[in-house]
Amino acid sequence: MFDWFPKNISTFGGDIDYVFKLIFYIVGIGFLLGELAILFFVVQFRRRDGQKAKYISGDKWPQLGWILIPTVLVLFLDLWIDFAGAKAYDAVKGEMPVHDVIVEVSSKQYNWIITYPGPDGVFATADDITKENDLHVPVNKVIKVVLKSQDVIHSFFVPVLRLKQDILPGRTTDVWFEATETGKYEIACAELCGYGHYTMRGFLHIHSEEEYAAWLAQIWPAE
Repeated sequence: MFDWFPKNISTFGGDIDYVFKLIFYIVGIGFLLGELAILFFVVQFRRRDGQKAKYISGDKWPQLGWILIPTVLVLFLDLWIDFAGAKAYDAVKGEMPVHDVIVEVSSKQYNWIITYPGPDGVFATADDITKENDLHVPVNKVIKVVLKSQDVIHSFFVPVLRLKQDILPGRTTDVWFEATETGKYEIACAELCGYGHYTMRGFLHIHSEEEYAAWLAQIWPAE
């Protein structure tokens, strides 16, 4: 039923997908049951000859049950969603794990400016390398991404990672991910940022350890 979901290659993507599915099933089944109940009452209690309407005061337990039981059920289902959502939120936004790789992604109309700190691991030094729209990382490693904006609000969105984060001018935001599969995947801007918003497209390249080492050797050749 959820074949329209993008492929998940993120360690925390399963928790996020679970919340979406949980909400879908609870709301979907609740909607169908509610519509069936309305249809039943419309038919069962329609106006008919010889049948008078009755006033129900609602002060007897059998009558109160029509309110109390659905209330308890809805509260239980809501708490179920809340706990599942809290777990997913904590996985993404809680304490960030120790990272293996750090990169800086600076957004501007209409490009992703990606800076790699070089062998010294420090930004704003002579060995930094900057590329546009291509983010290279190794598989099965914790990647820390430092997000910045050079102009307006953007949103860093990688569907296969289940990662989406707004980027505000004047503010630095840190996010992380750990990819479980190699491949090339799209980076989109999910915030309308101007007339060329639709062209703001980058690519995430997830390499095996050997491929990533070869890529590092290419951009930082040994002296």
